[in-house]
Amino acid sequence: MSVAPIAVSIGDPAGIGPEVLAKAWVRRAQDRLSPFFAIGDLRSISTVWKGPLRKIDGPEDAAACFGEALPIMEVEDAGEIVPGQPNMPGARCAIASLEIAVGLAREGAASAIVTGPVSKAELYAIGFTHSGQTEFVAERCGVSPGNVAMMLAGPTLRTVCITTHVPLARVPSLLSVDLVVSRARVTARGLQRDFGIDNPRIAIAGFNPHAGESGALGREEIDILLPAIEQLRDEGIDIVGPMAADTMFHPRARARYDAALCTYHDQALIPLKTLHFDEGVNMTLGLPIVRAAPDHGTAFEIAGKGLAEPGATIAAIRMAGEAAERRASAS
Repeated sequence: MSVAPIAVSIGDPAGIGPEVLAKAWVRRAQDRLSPFFAIGDLRSISTVWKGPLRKIDGPEDAAACFGEALPIMEVEDAGEIVPGQPNMPGARCAIASLEIAVGLAREGAASAIVTGPVSKAELYAIGFTHSGQTEFVAERCGVSPGNVAMMLAGPTLRTVCITTHVPLARVPSLLSVDLVVSRARVTARGLQRDFGIDNPRIAIAGFNPHAGESGALGREEIDILLPAIEQLRDEGIDIVGPMAADTMFHPRARARYDAALCTYHDQALIPLKTLHFDEGVNMTLGLPIVRAAPDHGTAFEIAGKGLAEPGATIAAIRMAGEAAERRASAS
C-alpha cells in the first residue's frame, strides 16, 4: 500500500541532525528507506553536505524528486548557521520545523514524523516549556502525557520508561499503580499497532536491587508493581515481573519478552544504548500519528566534522515507515 512520505524535522541547525539526515538520504536505496523529506533551513544541510537538495512546496512533491535529490520544505530562517554553535534563531527554526511536521502528519499529508535532535538549553532560552519533544508532540496531538509512553527500540531490545526525565530521587514518589498500568496498556497497544505483535509479552523491571528482596530492600515492588501486574493480567495483558533489573537484559532473558517496562530513565536507556548505541530509536507510543527519533543528541562537539554516524536516523526512518504502513493496512 502506498503511503505519504515521512516528514523529518532537522532539529537544531547547528547539531548533527542535518548531517545524519543527508547521510540517510545517500543510503536510501541500500537501506530500503521509504520516501522522506526534510523540514528546516536548507542552509543547515548545504553547510555540511554538498549533495543535491531540492526545495519543495509540500509533501506531495517529495516522492517525485526523492530519487535524485533530498527534498526539503524551508521554514523560518535559522540566522547564522555555524556547526557546533547553537543560537536562539536556530532554536526557533527547530520548533517551527517540528510544529509543521506534526501538522502535516495530523492532516495525513505525511505518513509519519521523525524528529531530529534539539538543544533543550536553547529551547528553554526562547520560552519552550515542555520537558522534551515527546511532550510537545503529545500536546499538539491532544493526548495527555499520561497516555503516551517513550519506547527505546533496537534490533534485539525494546524498553519503555514508566518515569522519564526526572531526578532519580523523585521516582519513588511518582510511581503509582495507575501510572504503571497506563504505561503498560500503551505499550501493549503500541506493540500491536506499530510493531505488528498480536500478543505482546511485557516484562516489568523491579525498582530496587534484586526486585526488592521481598520487601527487605524496598516496598515499591510489593505496594505498586505487583498490584499493577495483577490488574493488567486481569485485563488480559501478558506481563511478568517484577524482575531483577540486573538479570533481565542478557540474551536468554530478552528472548522471553517483547518489551521491558522500566521504572526510571537510566534503567531503560543504559541497556538499550549499550546494545544498540548507533541504531537506537525513540518511538512515542499512544499518539494518533507515528513519531520516531534517533536516540542521540545534538553532538555539537562533532557537528560539521563529517564524523556523525547516521545509523540511528536510518533506523528511525525505517521504523517510522514500517509503522505507518501497518497503520495504513489496518485502517
